[in-house]
Amino acid sequence: MPRILDQIEKGNDIKDVNPEDYKALAREIRKFLIKNISKTGGHLASNLGVVELTMALHLSLTFPEDKIVWDVGHQAYTHKILTGRKENFATLRKYEGMSGFPKRTESDCDCFDTGHSSTSISAALGLVKARDLQEQDNTVVAVIGDGALSGGMAFEALNNAARLKTNMIIVLNDNNMSIAENVGGVSNYLGKIRTNQAYLGMKDEIEKTLKSIPKIGDGIVERVRKSKESIKHLFIPGMFFEDMGLTYIGPIDGHNINDLLTAFQTAKKVKGAVIVHVITKKGKGYQLAEKNPTKYHGIDPFDIKTGELLKKSSNRTYTNVYSDMLIELAKKNEKLVTITAAMPTGTGLQAFQQEFPTRCFDVGIAEEHAVTFAAGLAAGGMKPFVTIYSTFLQRAYDQIVHDVCIGNYPVVFALDRAGIVGNDGETHQGVFDLSFLRSVPNMTIIAPKNEKEFEDMLRFCENYNAPIAIRYPRGKVSTCFQNESAPIEYGKAEILTNHGGILLLAVGSMVEVAEEVAKQLEASGRNASVVNARFVKPLDTAMLQQLAETHDTIVTLEENVFSGGFSEEVGAYMTQQGMGGKRFIPVTIPDEFVEHGDPDMLKAKLGLTAEGIMSRILTIN
Repeated sequence: MPRILDQIEKGNDIKDVNPEDYKALAREIRKFLIKNISKTGGHLASNLGVVELTMALHLSLTFPEDKIVWDVGHQAYTHKILTGRKENFATLRKYEGMSGFPKRTESDCDCFDTGHSSTSISAALGLVKARDLQEQDNTVVAVIGDGALSGGMAFEALNNAARLKTNMIIVLNDNNMSIAENVGGVSNYLGKIRTNQAYLGMKDEIEKTLKSIPKIGDGIVERVRKSKESIKHLFIPGMFFEDMGLTYIGPIDGHNINDLLTAFQTAKKVKGAVIVHVITKKGKGYQLAEKNPTKYHGIDPFDIKTGELLKKSSNRTYTNVYSDMLIELAKKNEKLVTITAAMPTGTGLQAFQQEFPTRCFDVGIAEEHAVTFAAGLAAGGMKPFVTIYSTFLQRAYDQIVHDVCIGNYPVVFALDRAGIVGNDGETHQGVFDLSFLRSVPNMTIIAPKNEKEFEDMLRFCENYNAPIAIRYPRGKVSTCFQNESAPIEYGKAEILTNHGGILLLAVGSMVEVAEEVAKQLEASGRNASVVNARFVKPLDTAMLQQLAETHDTIVTLEENVFSGGFSEEVGAYMTQQGMGGKRFIPVTIPDEFVEHGDPDMLKAKLGLTAEGIMSRILTIN
């Protein structure tokens, strides 16, 4: 018997599916997602949760004329299937393959590239105004999760959207999760709506009773609806959205396609911004993901029956080291506290959270707030460690400048996933942090070469009385130069080998690569020295002056873009000091966004491997 899914080869084909087959199609889509993601890895739980929601949107809209902006975008797999991309799933998140996020270059049914949270309402509002100014009449929908609604940008957009006199639909996909379980007032508020059976069951009964009053019943109902003390206000505390000026529809069962279709058809008729509150279950249809949606949020290839990863790694990671060290430091220092923006598991803070529940703060998807909150903690005498992925710290740049560095508060920024991250692509590569942090006065930046140095640097951070950022990569810890562990001295680099000739000046993760390059150079009869920069800011100029006398070529190595980074700083200093006669080779990320793919393959493509660096050196020398 042919699959219903095989009838869908392009956008809008779902409209030809018999309504009696909708449930079967949803089952087929879930089976397809589980089978394919088990092979490629990807975001599973979030996509399983929005199958019916996506189907209903596609049944209600016409593509590409109508637009959907997916917040974050990792839940758009069903959208990709329904727009003719199911054959591309074998290449999901692989280099030059299909992205795990919406991409306009992939399909004209993707209207906006996304990857970070809380942006969809702003983008959709822009699309609405562009539509109106051009006198068009297409429908624009923003799909935002309840976790993303904790981000301040979403509320800025809601405030702006409340002034609309034209149609815009905001789907609130409420699954009580972001990556970790949601926290805060918004989550509590939605929880009251979600569980308020008094509202869900009694509203209709009250309306029926009032309407049954002869002659005047309908009028009473209509007046109550228009009143600020409407029926909804009797049962839902605050009626936050409607009080803002937004029309609220819901909550709707996000797995009932007929109810969803009715809600969307109603929402399309409203002149103004409409919130359609949809309740879904993250991981639906795959029991293991339903029980543990955090594990299956973003997962590597796995065995469908057991849920176990196909490639298990027993390697100790930088995140593991951070987790253990922070607990060790906190046991001795009662003022040490940690902050995460909705990612306690990914950043390694889960164990700390269990050990010190009153000293670990999950602020939700609110990086800007996290940084200023940390500044307040520091001003109050605490020692905050703000633990955030490099790519997400970009969102809090003003707070770093204005609220931390101007006041010179002793906040530690622990930047996990720095450098090339891999399969999530452009929006998640952590290749800008050295540039945007190095330009800020009062900021110190360090990066460890291996596990031992990482531990030493975290101790240094604990005792440092000003803003400091420590950046470290995703994955296993390096074992390079294991016997080298000179004490960390502020602003001083570590000279690992000194043989003259070619100086390899490396930052963090690139020290291991520099070690291999040095071995290959020496094998080819060339002298090479390796220096571990340790401090990206301040630059160890004394070391550079000293070694420049005995080296004719200086090679800088960093997993960061050149502009504003460590290499640019070294190059500028050499020029200022009249070292123009030295050959200078900056090994950095090119001035381009790095797409998705296996990290090792991407590094090879970018020339960040020993072979690529050797090729550049030998071309010049």
